[in-house]
Amino acid sequence: MTSKILHRIPFHRAAVGEEEIAALAEVIRDGWLTMGARTVEFENQFAQYVGASHAVAVSSCTAALHLALEAIDLQPGDEVLVPTTTFTATAEVVVYLGGRPVLVDIDTETLNIDLRDAERRITSRTRAIIPVHLAGQPCDMAEIHQLAKRRNLRIVEDAAHALPASYRGQPVGSLSEFTAFSFYATKTLTTGEGGMITTENAAAAERMRMMRLHGIARDGWKRYSAEGTWYYEVQQAGYKYNFTDLQAALGLVQLKKCDAMRETRRRIAKRYTKAFQMVDSLELPRVLEDRESSWHLYILRLALDKLRIDRDQFIGALNQQGIGTSVHFIPLHLQPYYRREFGYRLGDLPNAESQYLRSISLPIYPTMREEEIEQVIAAVTSIAREAECPSSATQHAITPGI
Repeated sequence: MTSKILHRIPFHRAAVGEEEIAALAEVIRDGWLTMGARTVEFENQFAQYVGASHAVAVSSCTAALHLALEAIDLQPGDEVLVPTTTFTATAEVVVYLGGRPVLVDIDTETLNIDLRDAERRITSRTRAIIPVHLAGQPCDMAEIHQLAKRRNLRIVEDAAHALPASYRGQPVGSLSEFTAFSFYATKTLTTGEGGMITTENAAAAERMRMMRLHGIARDGWKRYSAEGTWYYEVQQAGYKYNFTDLQAALGLVQLKKCDAMRETRRRIAKRYTKAFQMVDSLELPRVLEDRESSWHLYILRLALDKLRIDRDQFIGALNQQGIGTSVHFIPLHLQPYYRREFGYRLGDLPNAESQYLRSISLPIYPTMREEEIEQVIAAVTSIAREAECPSSATQHAITPGI
């Protein structure tokens, strides 16, 4: 099942180039490196791009989620519904404020939060829900809004994967009271590190702008500029979550490319799907008709009952052929912290467990060359076909020690 490596393909390669270098050089020559006028410009352009009233640039998507929960005045002991299939940041921000993340199972088709399971877990302490648009496919936001209205919940969307994506023709970022985006190095728009909160709540936007920079009153960052004054007032015990103009310079360039980069990822996804649909042991991602994915990830799922190898062996075989992969995500309820602190156990959220065991994220990014796409297709197809065993079913179990 091994062959000579033609070329090693990383799981991700950032789509940055001379335009980004020139934008950074301009900021350096200007001499204002931290949060300033370019950050404000980036916020304004981003808000316009996603159709939001307000956008607040911060140091990470984690910071965005934290500030949104702080803005709704989440209190110790309050509960927040979070899908177990997500990165730990989605749940850990609840803990920052003394709340309890209530982990929820996922839908087996979309891998997004299962709203029936979510509603079963609502108690008198439940204050909010954080839907995660996994891989870039939006959750069913109409149903989430109905649930939130019926049960008096606030909504904070985790859109770390979902730029640009849309639900029923409306961009993610303009659908709910709060939406958090990520600009981490592997994301669809990158500023190296960084994030953004969009909101329709003007008062909350004002508070988040203050809390991202130590709780200093609005425009405190201007005190070293010609427009500002040395005097400032600390209104709250805030955080060091501000953005920088260096990051904003990258973001402004990347934002202009955002649609084109999404189209390239979509084209790669179509190539993968067309090639893999003839292989019985592979289950392909499907975008539902009323939404548009950003295609941040291409999550391939293995039909393990048709294979003689498990997911980890499949990943190992891909690695031998030079293909970098990842897995999104190890369910949070299997992680030591969440098991220890909140009592979660193996078997609690079976859909997430079964899907995790058979998921592989393949390379999908705008800088992939044609020969690299073909190499991924050839490797996945050959490994799957060589390992297929249609006449027998193999049982696969999760190791409890995860």
